[in-house]
Amino acid sequence: MKLYFAPGACSLSPHIVLREVGASFDLEQVDNRQKKTKSGADFWTINPKGYVPVLELDTGARLTEGPAIVQYIADMNPAAGLVPPAGSMERYRVMEWLNFVTSELHKSFGPMFNPATPDTYKAILRENIGRRFDWLEKQVSDKQYLMGDKFTVADAYLFTVARWSPFVEIDLAKWPNLKAYLARVEARPKVQEAMKAEGLLKAA
Repeated sequence: MKLYFAPGACSLSPHIVLREVGASFDLEQVDNRQKKTKSGADFWTINPKGYVPVLELDTGARLTEGPAIVQYIADMNPAAGLVPPAGSMERYRVMEWLNFVTSELHKSFGPMFNPATPDTYKAILRENIGRRFDWLEKQVSDKQYLMGDKFTVADAYLFTVARWSPFVEIDLAKWPNLKAYLARVEARPKVQEAMKAEGLLKAA
């Protein structure tokens, strides 16, 4: 398998999940602005949508969209226990979390990285994210991870997106439970591995 990624982008989520399940995979870095891979390929020919992540399977098939990719990886490696069994209520709870992160957080953060986005709109987005963080603060007040004591693919995604906060002038000090939750996720060995591989942390 090969994961097309950009350092620190939403592709960090499937990168974490690949390491958590112990998968064998290659990494191909993508320049999001130039739409070129590190090996020189035109990224538009790999994903016509023009963005990461892309998971290329050994068959040559390619899967896009982070929430779908992480579920695929977890389902192909059930022993890792990163998603509950299909059809269980717990599985739908994980899907609920993935949809929350993608629609209520990810899509609000995205425009703030665009220099063309007006400051007035960025202020509205920060306010919206703040309200979501107010709710999240309560959700993680009495448990290790989103589903309780068990780390799931939803945690990898929330961690990836919420860690963008300092880059868009959102101070997590206002949400101490959420800040502590993100620190717990970041402390996981496989999360550390993924972040070091992307140059987000200095290698020991």
